[in-house]
Amino acid sequence: MLVLHYTGMESATSALERLCDPAAEVSAHYLIDEDGAVLGLVAEEHRAWHAGAGSWRGCRDVNSASVGIELVNPGHDFGYRPFPEAQMAALEALCRAILARHAIPPRNVVGHSDVAPLRKQDPGERFDWRRLAAAGVGLFPEPATAPGRDLGPGDGGEDVERFQAALATWGYGLTADGRYGPETRAVVTALQRHWRPRLCDGVADEETRSMLNGLLAAAQR
Repeated sequence: MLVLHYTGMESATSALERLCDPAAEVSAHYLIDEDGAVLGLVAEEHRAWHAGAGSWRGCRDVNSASVGIELVNPGHDFGYRPFPEAQMAALEALCRAILARHAIPPRNVVGHSDVAPLRKQDPGERFDWRRLAAAGVGLFPEPATAPGRDLGPGDGGEDVERFQAALATWGYGLTADGRYGPETRAVVTALQRHWRPRLCDGVADEETRSMLNGLLAAAQR
């Protein structure tokens, strides 16, 4: 899989120092600065420590099965801002090159928040996933109709269980227990950050459920 991150640090220099510090026990295959400069830090055939504990489509050791790219951005804690054009253009080119070298399906191009929704927010709602998909990197399909009631924290029953099962089918590491608790809300928020970024509230409204249906339909084509 291909996992995208933001650095979440105050500067590019501090992020690079951390990624190159063995004591930090964190690394990534690539770092892309805001001016578009691309630094290769770990060879793609080697395991980098970029994802931590997480899960995607049944894989619970994401680091062993992924290429990780860090984008210089202060993130939510230090003044989250849009990703500049030069940075996005460099990312597009790098991702296309990686996909040409590795058999990574479109649904396995994900964010850190997708594989670790309880812990992570990056690359966040300001990241342009739709642009990447238009460039052939990942999926951003049209929504598909999703009749039914809105679901949110405190809800339970068969409707919640079916919705959780659909989230798990798409890729999220979520157990369909029929209870819309904190984990389900975190997963729904991660889905929204990636595919419905204008409102990330963790509520499975019709628009969110339609987006999930569109993703599942696109994965079958």
